[in-house]
Amino acid sequence: MSGDLVVVGAGIVGASVAYHAARAGAAVTLVDAGRPGAGVTADSFAWVGASGVRKGPAAGLRATATAEYHRLGAELPGLPVSWSGSLSWTGDGSAPHAGPGQTIVDAATVATLEPNLRQPPEWAVRAPGDGAVDSVGVTERLVAGARAHGARVHVDTPVTAVRRDAEGRIAGVETAAGPLSGTTVVLAAGVATAALGAQLGVRVPVEPSPCPLFGLRAPAGLVRTVVSTEDFDLRQVAADRLIAAADSPERTLAAVRSTFRGAGSVELISTRIGARPMPADGEPIVGPVAGVPGLYLAVMHSAVTLAAAVGRLVARELVDGTVESVLSGCRPDRF
Repeated sequence: MSGDLVVVGAGIVGASVAYHAARAGAAVTLVDAGRPGAGVTADSFAWVGASGVRKGPAAGLRATATAEYHRLGAELPGLPVSWSGSLSWTGDGSAPHAGPGQTIVDAATVATLEPNLRQPPEWAVRAPGDGAVDSVGVTERLVAGARAHGARVHVDTPVTAVRRDAEGRIAGVETAAGPLSGTTVVLAAGVATAALGAQLGVRVPVEPSPCPLFGLRAPAGLVRTVVSTEDFDLRQVAADRLIAAADSPERTLAAVRSTFRGAGSVELISTRIGARPMPADGEPIVGPVAGVPGLYLAVMHSAVTLAAAVGRLVARELVDGTVESVLSGCRPDRF
């Protein structure tokens, strides 16, 4: 790999890679078919949490998520992140289980944390370290940070192919506006990564997975934390607005009204269906591609949660030449 990078995709992952690599001294070109964060990044519920992580190839990576966002917030003051904590419960009355960084709280504590609940659950799982981000706002700040460290940014510029030289090494990308040169190309283009890889004979097993996101007009302060139930994941994003990740807008609206006091005036104001990139095994695909010198993949579910950590680690591998052991379970060659 080399420090002359072209990062394809200015969603939150690509923006994070570009920022961290430029900050580390690399010559970075960031290119996207649209505007920064305007794709599936904008459709994310954007819950950031490291608690409860116990197993899986990316468990170590996920366990660093909140700490990495705190680190990023110190580097980019004013980063739009709120650390409200989260509350999760089910409706079957079964005793919950707490993972690392979580505690079991009773109904009285739940009522203190969410005073507008009509009927606080007998038990809930609290993760006080959890938070949420303005995913588009964070992406824009990362792109601005990359620019401040010298990165060149091309928006509204679709990439049509990855270029290789006569010896098969990466030489940059072709775009609708002409070629962009680079000896390393990072594909962080979400579901579009699969098609770009296929042109090189590289199989990237990632498929689009629908992610409905509903915007609700609601009274100020109706919801205080990130609330997760069988009906919805819900949080307040502005004085008069909630967002919910759930399956049905009608059922979600009814559930919010029945769950919270003072929610009778809550109304649906938007519906978005994003196409989040879902790797075949659900785990991130991060690392160099064997057989294509200079090609590196960075595509994953939970992109918003993992972006701060992944951007820093990928930059270290590409710029400093380190091999990050925490990414060992995420490598493309596992497929």
